[in-house]
Amino acid sequence: MTRSLISCIVPVFNGERYLSEALESIFHQSYQPLEVIIVDDGSTDGTVAVTTAYGEKVTYLRQDNAGPAAARNLGLSVAHGEFVAFLDADDLWHQEKLARQMARFQARPELEMCITHVQNFWAPELQTEATRFHDRRFMQPQPGYTMQALLARRPLFDRIGKLNPALRQAEDTDWFLRATEQGTVMDVLPEVLVYRRLHQANLTRSEASANRQWLARVFKASLDRRRGSETAPTLLKLPPSTRPEKA
Repeated sequence: MTRSLISCIVPVFNGERYLSEALESIFHQSYQPLEVIIVDDGSTDGTVAVTTAYGEKVTYLRQDNAGPAAARNLGLSVAHGEFVAFLDADDLWHQEKLARQMARFQARPELEMCITHVQNFWAPELQTEATRFHDRRFMQPQPGYTMQALLARRPLFDRIGKLNPALRQAEDTDWFLRATEQGTVMDVLPEVLVYRRLHQANLTRSEASANRQWLARVFKASLDRRRGSETAPTLLKLPPSTRPEKA
């Protein structure tokens, strides 16, 4: 039986330190066939050199720095797969991640998207912080309402829309809220199949206060849409002066 192609999209901004680990966790997936698309969001470090080492195993795209949502959207625009998955350049997949998700699609033909649980882990230089927060809730496995944990049918992005490029933070939450509002058929696997690395350059970690503000705006926009507000836009728009300047 012919297996469906999965397009794996990797947005990266100055990610040379961890990019190879992320890519290897894709190439070691037990599920095949895969298409790997790297979208360089204007990196100024050695990201290009890391990518070049993989040769024809990857498709490399580059754009001026516009944020992770825009980078993922660019990857979507060239994806050939019937299914789409995303992995940030500093995170990792369990080798059975895609296989177990595809098994759910085979068991449930009506399924449009599937997520897994996610486990946070700290980079070695943050071990003091890891010890201090080891018993906090966010260090327990959580349902992954993030792009790293998603596997979706490609046509879903035509129905729901792509990610909102106006958002540099909370773009995942915004997309999942829109998907929920439109009645997307989804499943949540109980297994931890995605590992999210916490390190000094995490945007949501370094700009936690700003991230909370954007989350509040995203949830309010969703609530306005659910209430049928005539003034509620389909996509939350940001005034130019409030847009972060870097990913």
